[in-house]
Amino acid sequence: MLGKRQAPMKRPPTQDAETEQGIEPTVQQIVDVKLVEKERLKELLREKLVECGWSDEMKSLCREFTRKKGRNDVTVDELINVMTPRGRGSVPDSVKAEMFQRIRSFLASTTT
Repeated sequence: MLGKRQAPMKRPPTQDAETEQGIEPTVQQIVDVKLVEKERLKELLREKLVECGWSDEMKSLCREFTRKKGRNDVTVDELINVMTPRGRGSVPDSVKAEMFQRIRSFLASTTT
């Protein structure tokens, strides 16, 4: 009887293995969480830019540029090319700092 081996038993996964599998999020879940957070941060940024008057300032600058150049002589691409650097440069430091902090916090919470 020593020469005959029994086939290995297939055992169900242990409770710990099942728990670990349940904790690990899928790639799609991770992507979904990041997309939701990105949208939430974009909405918060919009609110902050309206609160501090940045949005009104940019609208005013766009209107001024359009009046100077001539309403029919301005393209959307031209307006974007002129206003983007001015807009980025005029975002208040406090808004930038808060948004960077929120992004860092989110990233830290998702990597641990």
